[in-house]
Amino acid sequence: MPLSEDEQRILQQIEQQLYASDPEFAGEIGRHSVYVHHLRRMKWAAALFVAGITVLVAGLVAETSFLVAFAGFVVMLTAALWFEQNLRRLGRAGMHQLAENLKATSVREYFGSTSQRVRERFRRDED
Repeated sequence: MPLSEDEQRILQQIEQQLYASDPEFAGEIGRHSVYVHHLRRMKWAAALFVAGITVLVAGLVAETSFLVAFAGFVVMLTAALWFEQNLRRLGRAGMHQLAENLKATSVREYFGSTSQRVRERFRRDED
Protein backbone atom coordinates (compact mmCIF):
# COMPACT_ATOMS: atom_id res chain seq x y z
CA MET A 1 0.00 0.00 0.00
CA PRO A 2 1.58 3.31 -1.03
CA LEU A 3 2.08 6.11 1.45
CA SER A 4 -0.25 9.06 1.45
CA GLU A 5 1.09 12.55 0.74
CA ASP A 6 0.98 13.42 4.45
CA GLU A 7 2.96 10.32 5.36
CA GLN A 8 5.53 11.03 2.66
CA ARG A 9 5.85 14.62 3.89
CA ILE A 10 6.33 13.43 7.48
CA LEU A 11 9.03 10.96 6.39
CA GLN A 12 10.82 13.70 4.46
CA GLN A 13 10.73 15.95 7.53
CA ILE A 14 12.15 13.16 9.68
CA GLU A 15 14.91 12.58 7.11
CA GLN A 16 15.75 16.29 6.99
CA GLN A 17 15.90 16.45 10.81
CA LEU A 18 18.21 13.44 10.85
CA TYR A 19 20.55 15.05 8.31
CA ALA A 20 20.45 18.32 10.28
CA SER A 21 21.14 16.74 13.68
CA ASP A 22 23.72 14.10 12.70
CA PRO A 23 24.89 14.30 9.08
CA GLU A 24 27.66 11.73 9.53
CA PHE A 25 25.25 9.09 10.84
CA ALA A 26 22.66 9.93 8.18
CA GLY A 27 25.28 9.59 5.46
CA GLU A 28 26.41 6.26 6.88
CA ILE A 29 22.85 4.96 6.84
CA GLY A 30 22.33 6.23 3.32
CA ARG A 31 25.35 4.29 2.06
CA HIS A 32 24.27 0.99 3.56
CA SER A 33 21.45 -1.32 2.76
CA VAL A 34 19.65 -4.13 4.51
CA TYR A 35 20.98 -6.41 1.80
CA VAL A 36 24.69 -5.60 2.10
CA HIS A 37 25.36 -8.69 4.21
CA HIS A 38 23.94 -11.05 1.59
CA LEU A 39 25.70 -9.26 -1.24
CA ARG A 40 29.01 -9.59 0.59
CA ARG A 41 28.41 -13.33 1.05
CA MET A 42 27.55 -13.65 -2.64
CA LYS A 43 30.89 -12.05 -3.52
CA TRP A 44 32.71 -14.52 -1.26
CA ALA A 45 30.79 -17.40 -2.82
CA ALA A 46 31.80 -16.25 -6.30
CA ALA A 47 35.44 -16.02 -5.23
CA LEU A 48 35.23 -19.49 -3.68
CA PHE A 49 33.69 -20.80 -6.91
CA VAL A 50 36.64 -19.43 -8.90
CA ALA A 51 39.04 -21.02 -6.43
CA GLY A 52 37.21 -24.33 -6.87
CA ILE A 53 37.55 -24.08 -10.65
CA THR A 54 41.26 -23.40 -10.22
CA VAL A 55 41.73 -26.45 -8.00
CA LEU A 56 39.65 -28.60 -10.36
CA VAL A 57 41.61 -27.60 -13.45
CA ALA A 58 44.94 -27.86 -11.65
CA GLY A 59 44.03 -31.35 -10.45
CA LEU A 60 43.04 -32.50 -13.92
CA VAL A 61 45.94 -30.87 -15.79
CA ALA A 62 48.63 -32.07 -13.43
CA GLU A 63 47.07 -35.54 -13.37
CA THR A 64 48.30 -35.81 -9.81
CA SER A 65 45.11 -37.02 -8.29
CA PHE A 66 41.49 -37.17 -9.19
CA LEU A 67 40.78 -36.61 -5.50
CA VAL A 68 42.20 -33.08 -5.81
CA ALA A 69 39.99 -32.44 -8.85
CA PHE A 70 37.01 -33.87 -7.01
CA ALA A 71 37.75 -31.62 -4.03
CA GLY A 72 37.75 -28.66 -6.41
CA PHE A 73 34.39 -29.78 -7.76
CA VAL A 74 32.99 -30.07 -4.23
CA VAL A 75 34.24 -26.56 -3.44
CA MET A 76 32.57 -25.28 -6.64
CA LEU A 77 29.31 -27.01 -5.79
CA THR A 78 29.33 -25.71 -2.23
CA ALA A 79 30.05 -22.17 -3.42
CA ALA A 80 27.26 -22.33 -6.01
CA LEU A 81 24.78 -23.53 -3.39
CA TRP A 82 25.91 -20.83 -0.95
CA PHE A 83 25.53 -18.20 -3.67
CA GLU A 84 22.03 -19.46 -4.51
CA GLN A 85 21.01 -19.50 -0.85
CA ASN A 86 22.06 -15.88 -0.38
CA LEU A 87 20.42 -14.91 -3.65
CA ARG A 88 17.14 -16.35 -2.35
CA ARG A 89 17.55 -14.48 0.94
CA LEU A 90 18.26 -11.31 -0.98
CA GLY A 91 14.91 -11.71 -2.70
CA ARG A 92 13.23 -9.63 -5.36
CA ALA A 93 13.33 -6.45 -3.33
CA GLY A 94 17.06 -6.76 -2.79
CA MET A 95 17.72 -7.52 -6.44
CA HIS A 96 15.59 -4.55 -7.45
CA GLN A 97 17.46 -2.28 -5.04
CA LEU A 98 20.80 -3.62 -6.28
CA ALA A 99 19.82 -3.01 -9.90
CA GLU A 100 18.62 0.51 -9.09
CA ASN A 101 21.84 1.31 -7.23
CA LEU A 102 23.99 0.03 -10.08
CA LYS A 103 21.91 1.87 -12.64
CA ALA A 104 21.80 5.09 -10.64
CA THR A 105 25.39 5.32 -9.47
CA SER A 106 28.32 3.36 -10.75
CA VAL A 107 27.21 2.28 -14.21
CA ARG A 108 25.76 5.63 -15.20
CA GLU A 109 28.72 7.51 -13.77
CA TYR A 110 31.19 5.21 -15.49
CA PHE A 111 29.60 5.31 -18.90
CA GLY A 112 28.58 8.93 -18.48
CA SER A 113 32.13 10.07 -17.89
CA THR A 114 33.41 7.82 -20.67
CA SER A 115 30.93 9.13 -23.21
CA GLN A 116 31.68 12.69 -22.10
CA ARG A 117 35.42 12.12 -22.60
CA VAL A 118 34.80 10.72 -26.08
CA ARG A 119 32.63 13.71 -26.99
CA GLU A 120 35.29 16.11 -25.73
CA ARG A 121 37.96 14.29 -27.72
CA PHE A 122 35.89 14.59 -30.92
CA ARG A 123 35.28 18.26 -30.24
CA ARG A 124 39.01 18.84 -29.85
CA ASP A 125 39.68 17.00 -33.10
CA GLU A 126 37.11 19.13 -34.92
CA ASP A 127 38.59 22.39 -33.61
